[in-house]
Amino acid sequence: MKCSVDLEAREIEELYINIDPIQAGGRLTIDAMKAIIAYGDGYSVCDNCRKPFRLDYIKKPPVDAFHRDLAHFLHMDVARVVAGARRGFQTVTGTYVQNGDPVLLTSLSHYTEFLSVEAQGGIPLEIPKNSDNLITGDATAEKIETVTREYGRSPSLVFIDHFDYQYGNEHAVRDVIRVAHQYDSMVLYNGAYTVGILPVDGKGLEADFVVGSGHKSMAAPAPSGVLATTHEHATEVFRTTRAKGDTTNRTFGIKEIEMMGCTLMGVTLVGMMASFPSVKERVKHWERELANARIVVDALRSIEGTKILSEYPRKHTLTRVDTSQSFDLVAQKHKKRGFFFTSALRDRGIVGLIPGATKVWKFNTYGLTRRQVEYLVKVFRDIARENAIPISG
Repeated sequence: MKCSVDLEAREIEELYINIDPIQAGGRLTIDAMKAIIAYGDGYSVCDNCRKPFRLDYIKKPPVDAFHRDLAHFLHMDVARVVAGARRGFQTVTGTYVQNGDPVLLTSLSHYTEFLSVEAQGGIPLEIPKNSDNLITGDATAEKIETVTREYGRSPSLVFIDHFDYQYGNEHAVRDVIRVAHQYDSMVLYNGAYTVGILPVDGKGLEADFVVGSGHKSMAAPAPSGVLATTHEHATEVFRTTRAKGDTTNRTFGIKEIEMMGCTLMGVTLVGMMASFPSVKERVKHWERELANARIVVDALRSIEGTKILSEYPRKHTLTRVDTSQSFDLVAQKHKKRGFFFTSALRDRGIVGLIPGATKVWKFNTYGLTRRQVEYLVKVFRDIARENAIPISG
């Protein structure tokens, strides 16, 4: 099948079980797919845009209500849709980070967090992880003390990922936020792997900002995401323009500066909206998703030489695995080398691992059914047996 002469149709989700760590939470719902067809034109949601000509005021489709629902969903006061979590980071740093300001991230932070700080001339500094690859409140306090002594002021902003993208480990978010506030530092909660996946209570955590990814965790097209905050910060981070043309005397109403007026105008927005009812429902079943992940993790642990590098027992469906002493030993002698593993998986209908990976790799079981999980377990064990790797249990 082809979409056009040179563009083949993507059939991954239809033909395979996909365990790609960054794609699992972004699979579209059927409703989103239908919405994309109906609203595929670039400015489709602008059919009924009226004064004050701003995205979050459009009533048909109900974009205005969707913004309110997003804020309620995250237990925050105000929300905006943005072009991915990275644009949420950028909005906050663009508002609060000045040239030369120290900003705290972590040694497990995503590169886009660093870039958002660098773009404003801020100085990104890392809270170190401990030996278990976790970020703690104590490490945060120690780093803030060091930064304060060196720069003469506490960090203007602290980023904390609830679950990081490298290990899928859960970090001491509440402790980090509490410590940061003791030093009068604002905190951005990065929920790229939580918002839309499991329940998130921004105010309960006392976060100043909550950022989520639509295409990573909210069953939405890319690039899409959400930024939510409290009334206290909304007037600053969502401040409106005061610009005026010096020749024409033009002004631009209540366009929001950091939003560059409007953000998601068509497919990305309606896809996110159409999936939202399903997303609200699925976060209630996080324990089921976690149980599925643990089944696969335990099966991998039963394969001799295989180590789980993420915290155990697992608290997330994204997991990092070390098979340097199991599948990689086979790869060293196999005619396909490292590609034997991903090839064997694909032959059995499993995709999502980096091609050629046999030493350290990640996977994500989010959204799989129990039947698919049980099949995945069987596949991993079958490949081990075929290559004379012992299995316990």
